[in-house]
Amino acid sequence: MTSRERIILALRGQVPDRVPVSTYELVGYNSQSFENKDPSYASLMDLIREKTDCICMWSPGSTEVFLESSFAVDMNVYDKSTDGVKIVKRVLHTPRGDLSHTYKVFDNVHTTWVTEHWCKNLEDVDKAMSIPYAPVTFNTIDRDRINREVGDNGIIMDSVADPLWVTADLMEFGDYTVWALTEPEHFARTIDAVHIRVMENLRRRLDTGPCDLYRICGPEYATPPYLPPDFFSRFVTPYVKEMTDLIHNYGAQVRLHCHGRIGQVLDFIAETGADAIDPCEAPPDGDIKLADIKRRIGNRMCISGNLQLKLLEKGSTEEVAQAVRVCMAAAKKDGAYIIMPTAAPINTPLAPKTADNYATFIETALEEGAY
Repeated sequence: MTSRERIILALRGQVPDRVPVSTYELVGYNSQSFENKDPSYASLMDLIREKTDCICMWSPGSTEVFLESSFAVDMNVYDKSTDGVKIVKRVLHTPRGDLSHTYKVFDNVHTTWVTEHWCKNLEDVDKAMSIPYAPVTFNTIDRDRINREVGDNGIIMDSVADPLWVTADLMEFGDYTVWALTEPEHFARTIDAVHIRVMENLRRRLDTGPCDLYRICGPEYATPPYLPPDFFSRFVTPYVKEMTDLIHNYGAQVRLHCHGRIGQVLDFIAETGADAIDPCEAPPDGDIKLADIKRRIGNRMCISGNLQLKLLEKGSTEEVAQAVRVCMAAAKKDGAYIIMPTAAPINTPLAPKTADNYATFIETALEEGAY
């Protein structure tokens, strides 16, 4: 059985020859990703290509400028670099006044840290929403390359944001939760307006030719303790269900991405109709054991997870092997399970201990995963 066949069967809730083994954001078959260009990752990536099942994270280029819109808004960008840190400040000139946003990028760390969000109050939100919506167009010139590289070694997964993420990310996280809790009607109006944009852009994205799988990001912004469960039901489930239905109409599948405490909202997650869920974090990072997730929704969704990255970075060889065995005992039965970490390293160089623990995870998963 090829990796592609194995993953697709698991996503369909069926039983392949063994549990698919994914290394999540460490993608073996994408020559353009940083981990395949960094010498410190080379040996691990060779092992990943040889022995795991690739869920290749890839997205088309787009003309988006701001807030799901390609409208040519006036923006000034200032940046400076000192002591291995690049600081970028952007000033956006909206029809209702200026907004500013600042982020940092550290050398040898493949992520960004936002230190100033666009919106500090509701007036700023209204400024952001005053920018006209122009539908986004997508560039798939890279699709032939990624299809060729992945082949039968796996599937291709695009990532899209739900309207909650797009809306909440306008503000610092604490300010966002206060906004949602104290001004729910204003928050709802904003999400509704963003959802119109998200759906039109998603339709246009799918029209370029669907990927195998779409990861919808953002639901974790409404998990307890940040917001009560009824807010998840109101601000996540109906919107993600519409996105999922549209993706299904194009013949693709959906994986809902939700870190954190999902125990109280698990039924709302299942109501979205998504085919899979990740990363299913175990306590204390989450609030529900993998066996309980399997028991509650394992007949409706493919479960993906739930090895914590910090275990792969800091744990002993035996701790990693035992964690894999626990995952298999909890979720392997009857298929619909893909074992994978909850995240992936973002630092350069890769620590030898992390590479060794990844190897232990992979080898143990292959030993324990046969049906």
